[in-house]
Amino acid sequence: MWGFTAILGDLIQLSALPLVWWRVLLTSLSLVAFVRVGKMVRELGRRQLLVFTGIGILVAAHWVTFYGAIKLANASVALICLATTSLFSSMLEPLIVRRPFNWYELLLGLFILPGIWLVIDGVEAGMNQGVIIGLVSALLVSVFTSLNKRYVDKTDPLRITFVELAAATVFLTPFLLLLGSNGFWPTPLDWVYLIVLALLCTTLTNILFLRALTRLSAFAANLTVNLEPVYGIFLAYFLLDDAQELTPRFYLGTLLILIAVFGYAAVKRWFRLRGTVPRG
Repeated sequence: MWGFTAILGDLIQLSALPLVWWRVLLTSLSLVAFVRVGKMVRELGRRQLLVFTGIGILVAAHWVTFYGAIKLANASVALICLATTSLFSSMLEPLIVRRPFNWYELLLGLFILPGIWLVIDGVEAGMNQGVIIGLVSALLVSVFTSLNKRYVDKTDPLRITFVELAAATVFLTPFLLLLGSNGFWPTPLDWVYLIVLALLCTTLTNILFLRALTRLSAFAANLTVNLEPVYGIFLAYFLLDDAQELTPRFYLGTLLILIAVFGYAAVKRWFRLRGTVPRG
């Protein structure tokens, strides 16, 4: 379902900021019926509310930069930039979650660097700004996923999703007001895409992802997220005709990044078979 987020973002006519605002607003509203807000606030306490509010702001910044990369480049470029999340996670998760560094995670993360260079070299010069914004988006993913990993056991994933996305809505509202009403309202077709994006690609997937974090490291979870480019680029190739804007270097870089993604699973399996799985 996450593979469709970039496709829907490309199809929706809104710019990045109002698109994300509508996404987090609709998602938050969809959860109100399932979250007893008053009881939740009392049970979480001020500290946990502030923690998840801060993470929600990072989520908002990630989505704005992600859809900004789509608008400045295209869906395929934004998706493959997102695959570099593993590189950032290999360095940041041990610091945030407070666990030892895993040497093989760092090596696989570094293996992604040539792929990033080939991706940048394989797009039109006018898309370079989109690539940079896309890499910032990937950095933000690694930070908030690691923070979610650290605090996911504090409460139910449903509550976490609600607090984070409600906080994202509040955070983005002042910036939206500065833009005015121009380009704010979705078209009838945009409403259809936004509802699918909010309910299926955000509400449901975020809850499933947070549940997965109770069993996976943030690095492993982000590698799973990195499969999003596989689905997304495949869909973009056929649905959005992105192929004509990309060179063979882009696809070679994409291949290197995906080798790292699947390589992690192979290395982890090898350690497990030997009975020497490193910590984390």
